[in-house]
This record gives sequence, C-alpha cells and structure tokens, in this order.
Amino acid sequence: MTKGTDNHGSATAFQTFRAVLWSFLGIRSKEGHQADISRLSMSKIIIFGILGAVLFVMSLLILVYFVTR
Repeated sequence: MTKGTDNHGSATAFQTFRAVLWSFLGIRSKEGHQADISRLSMSKIIIFGILGAVLFVMSLLILVYFVTR
C-alpha cells in the first residue's frame, strides 16, 4: 500500500482553509501536498480559494483606505 492511505477521510473546513493558505504562500512540502490531494475535495478548495482571495483583496483595500485617509 502507499504511504498515507489512512488519510482518505474527508478533510475538515479548517484543514481545507489551512491548505489553501499554504498555497497562497507558495510553501508546501511534497508530503503535505500529497496528503492534501488524497483527502481534500476540489469543490471545497475552490470555495475556500475564492473566499481567501476576496478576504485578501478586501484587507488590501482597507489598508490603502486607512493609509491614504
């Protein structure tokens, strides 16, 4: 059997959000990436990715607003 076969259960929302945040940073170990692939669903990744991008853009807009105010 392959390594990590016990991780085939569905990931929690926090685990999905954490994986998306690591993806935004661009630093991820190969083992962690493989573990995420085996347990994360594509629909959750897309939803949390869009949510993370919106939060990032909103925080930048708020930061620019307060700096230029």
